[in-house]
Amino acid sequence: MSRSLTKLQMQVIGVLWERGEATVAEVQAGLKPNRELARTTVATLLSRLEEKGVVAHRDRGREYVYRPLVTRVEIHRTMVRAFVDRVFGGDVPTMVKELLGSEMVEPDDLRQIRTLLAERQAELDRTASIDNEVDGPAEDP
Repeated sequence: MSRSLTKLQMQVIGVLWERGEATVAEVQAGLKPNRELARTTVATLLSRLEEKGVVAHRDRGREYVYRPLVTRVEIHRTMVRAFVDRVFGGDVPTMVKELLGSEMVEPDDLRQIRTLLAERQAELDRTASIDNEVDGPAEDP
């Protein structure tokens, strides 16, 4: 099951994330005014998202009501992982180096990145500490 989504699929599931659940007509309305799509196109997009396992539907009278099965964070992580694998062969440090070398990164971005790195390092340190308590310290050979 692929959870990598196109830009249009992201917009469609974005409507579901905002509303919690929606019919085809409600998704169609939620995409306006940025996207004028036919009802059949929206129905096809929702059907494809359901095939991917990211949305589900229930019957309500003569129409389906769709709801997301995954969070925005789950989709983002899956898509970022696929991007890093596809473009950088899974090499995260190279991807970060390329990103930091780009003109997109502003000084405030760097401050936020430093904070995120420190938080992630602290999280990894806590996990390692818990693992050592459970398994005991590693023995020297």
